[in-house]
Amino acid sequence: MGLALSVAGLCGLLCTVPIGRLADRLGAGRVLTANFLLAAVGFTAYCLVDGFAAFLAVACAIAVLETSAGALQASLTDALVGEAERVRVSAQMRSLFNLGFLGGAALAGAAIAAGTPTALYATVLANAALQLVSVAVLLGMRLPAGAGPLATAVEAPGGVLRSAALRDVRYVAVALVCGALELYHPLLTVGLPLWIVTATDAPALLVSGLLILDTVLVLLFQVAVSKGARTPAGAARMLRWAGWALGASCLVFAVSGGHGALLDSVALLGGALVLVLGELYQASASWGLSFGLAPAGRQGEYQAVFSLGRGFQQFAGPWLMTSLVVGAAGTGWLVLAALFALLGLAAPPLVRGLEKARARTEPAAA
Repeated sequence: MGLALSVAGLCGLLCTVPIGRLADRLGAGRVLTANFLLAAVGFTAYCLVDGFAAFLAVACAIAVLETSAGALQASLTDALVGEAERVRVSAQMRSLFNLGFLGGAALAGAAIAAGTPTALYATVLANAALQLVSVAVLLGMRLPAGAGPLATAVEAPGGVLRSAALRDVRYVAVALVCGALELYHPLLTVGLPLWIVTATDAPALLVSGLLILDTVLVLLFQVAVSKGARTPAGAARMLRWAGWALGASCLVFAVSGGHGALLDSVALLGGALVLVLGELYQASASWGLSFGLAPAGRQGEYQAVFSLGRGFQQFAGPWLMTSLVVGAAGTGWLVLAALFALLGLAAPPLVRGLEKARARTEPAAA
């Protein structure tokens, strides 16, 4: 299963950019509608899987759809609300996503507690049904011109398989830095739980408590924090703050082992609060940069390229966290802290360089 999911993650990375370019041609709304419809078919197909080959095929198909969905939703958001509101709306969507995440986690937890095939199949089919709800919502929307087919003039030569955004080296560098800072996610879901149960005296129940705390705080504060990221310069500064906050959280986690249940729990709680701050900054900055640095009319392609950084952490994050947090213990936390801090420091110069390069090339292109 682990091998199949890793291969599936790689398939998702390889297909995201062509799907983003297809959205620029046909309209993000149309491609996203097809995406949700195919996802409903894919999750239903999980109920028919009975062997490795079939599991690999279905997992790869769903990974392609899930990985590309984020870029498609961002492109559609830009078309629906425009430049002035897209960061704020993205923050609202993430807050609501966390609310849905709590509901989904409760449903999955109930199915696992029941432990019967009927309960597990029902959970997968419920997920398929929710994909169809998304299809119905999109079909009922009156999409503006920006969400429909774009003029062929904005389409770079080479069709959907050749990406000008991938050749935009500075943009790719910003995307990779932003995606690498998103390592907070496997830190929170893989590294920190393993650290709590193997190296601290805190109760194992704290794993669930910290996840719930993170989800609730993002739900409450993501929109407010996003106000500072509505320009690329503001988003770059916020990405620097994200790196510093995430690095500081790792330093707090590093001292949370072997001091008794109470002190370890207090240290873990303090580190989690600092980590949430970095998470809020990173998410807000990613919207400001991915939207603000993408050329007009090319949101689908550029959002897809920006998501490659996120795909990198999804692919390498779990292995990196287990190697550093479990394998290297305190030294691993220090390495992670330095990595986050350096990534944060790199963000503003990269964004300034990209904006200067755009200022030189855009008049010539015009």
